[in-house]
Amino acid sequence: MTIFPEMCRETFLETLRERRLLAIVRGGDADAALRTVITLAEHGVDLIEVSLVTADALRVIRDARKALGEAAGLGAGTVVTADDARRAADAGASYLVTPAVSEGVRAGHELGLPVLAGALTPTEVVAALDAGAAAIKLFPASLGGVRHLRALRDPFPKVPFVPVGGVGVAEAREYLTAGAVAVGVGSPLVGDAADGGGVEALKGRISGFLEAL
Repeated sequence: MTIFPEMCRETFLETLRERRLLAIVRGGDADAALRTVITLAEHGVDLIEVSLVTADALRVIRDARKALGEAAGLGAGTVVTADDARRAADAGASYLVTPAVSEGVRAGHELGLPVLAGALTPTEVVAALDAGAAAIKLFPASLGGVRHLRALRDPFPKVPFVPVGGVGVAEAREYLTAGAVAVGVGSPLVGDAADGGGVEALKGRISGFLEAL
């Protein structure tokens, strides 16, 4: 099993704060998903989560790691079980992202990988932190929007929040202004690229997000 010390907990949090954008790749075409990951990295988006629901996701992570090198900010998303966490680590993920407070959070922490754990309520935030989460993926952020983020930051002012779900360019700006350390963006950024869509359109969306953020 390979653990990448470049993406320890502190480095992960620092990178989130500096980059402010986590790209989320999920799709039904493994080759297209790999091409999407590499395109994102080559055009300035260097925090990329490959969801395990992606076709042949572990191969995509493994091949992307080989192509981009050990220092690349490549992680695995939709990690639910301990087995998900172990397989993602074996494939080369340097951090994990979960949709909820699941056994994948604690397993990732025990593996030495930073975990961005999904949570929506105060109770879930506390549970995720207790399980070892490095940061909280506020998901689905679209349910409560910026007002919900602000409400959670009142009792948890030092917790790093990363809103995910329904985040476009305008929403991303609002979340960051409200105190999010970063935003996670899937289809508004990736579009249909991971399903075989055009790479040129993807490059245009990348430019739009980077300019805005």
